[in-house]
Amino acid sequence: MKISRIIPAAALALAAGAAALPAGAHTAGDPLPKITVSASSDVLTAPDVASVSAGVVTRGLDAGDAMAQNAALMTKVYAQLKAAGIQRKYIQTSQLSLQPQYDYKDRSAPRITGYEARNTVSARTFDLDNVGPMIDALVKAGVNTINTVQFGVRDPEAAQAIAREAAIKDARAKAQSMATAAGVRLGPLQSLSESSYKPRPQAVMMKRSMAMAADSTPVSGGEQSISVTVNMVYAIAQ
Repeated sequence: MKISRIIPAAALALAAGAAALPAGAHTAGDPLPKITVSASSDVLTAPDVASVSAGVVTRGLDAGDAMAQNAALMTKVYAQLKAAGIQRKYIQTSQLSLQPQYDYKDRSAPRITGYEARNTVSARTFDLDNVGPMIDALVKAGVNTINTVQFGVRDPEAAQAIAREAAIKDARAKAQSMATAAGVRLGPLQSLSESSYKPRPQAVMMKRSMAMAADSTPVSGGEQSISVTVNMVYAIAQ
């Protein structure tokens, strides 16, 4: 239980003030007895933004052919993204490469047999219901590589505030319970610190269901956990 982890710290704080002096007495140079507690709270929130990373891989006998094929397909990809309502500012090129392809047969010196062009883009959408149909449209446009679909939370501050309030309430209740059990009165708050965890966008595996009537790729954003931990130090009332 969480309480078992905070009792040792509080017990040491109580002992620091009680070992050398009678109850209620201390000198100016001695640290005041304190109670230290910590508590965490998690809030589950639904994601409201999705990012799809997809691209086109083409091969040609020469570099120009590979790039020309790639450019033609990527033009269709951008058109599909625009048709899906994705603004250009939410589309970013994440990879563009052109590499020669080698033949290593018969232990001879490598021989260039062609070229491979790769162009990958990441597109963000705030309409999560549109993610599956958007992926299907991209594939029909010529996308032959889909890397990840990531879901995230644009503004986690509201969920953090809820988690923070719950964590502080829990920590104060723990401090009051410890003070009561120790036979002392809880004094004023001396310090308060916080550490929070904002989840990174979560990548999900995609699964095509051929049995679906609309033949649409099903994806789900699930929920994300936003966590806040607070550390509080209370004085013991004299």
